[in-house]
Amino acid sequence: MALKKLLFIFALVLSAMQVLAQDRPMFNPERFEADMEQFIVTEAGLSPQEAAAFFPVYKEMQGKQRFLFNKMRRYRHMDTSDDKVSLDAIKNMDAIDVQIKKLQQQYHLKFCKVLPAGKVLRVLKAEEKFHRQAFRRMVKHRSKE
Repeated sequence: MALKKLLFIFALVLSAMQVLAQDRPMFNPERFEADMEQFIVTEAGLSPQEAAAFFPVYKEMQGKQRFLFNKMRRYRHMDTSDDKVSLDAIKNMDAIDVQIKKLQQQYHLKFCKVLPAGKVLRVLKAEEKFHRQAFRRMVKHRSKE
């Protein structure tokens, strides 16, 4: 359940950053990713060797998740006045949620092959914390406008 919340927060942060980028310089995904990786390394206490083994697998998972999030994005603009279309959208969105959860489960086991389980859990907690902080900064910055 916490991972579903994390994914929701991550998608929300990315969406909100795109909206905010209209008035400011464009969101820099490379910078965001680098900041997140540094935060995870620090929070989880990863050595350079552990980080070098972990992040390629992590980035592979993120790419697959991004594909699924993009599939999910198609359902944002569905005609809610058509119950059949709405039901199909709900079923498809639920199926994508299940795919995301299975993907996470698969990759969490892969993470445990390159890092001890305790560090994997610290990585997951650090990732969630980073996204919460990024969202708070974005909201705080937005409220100043």
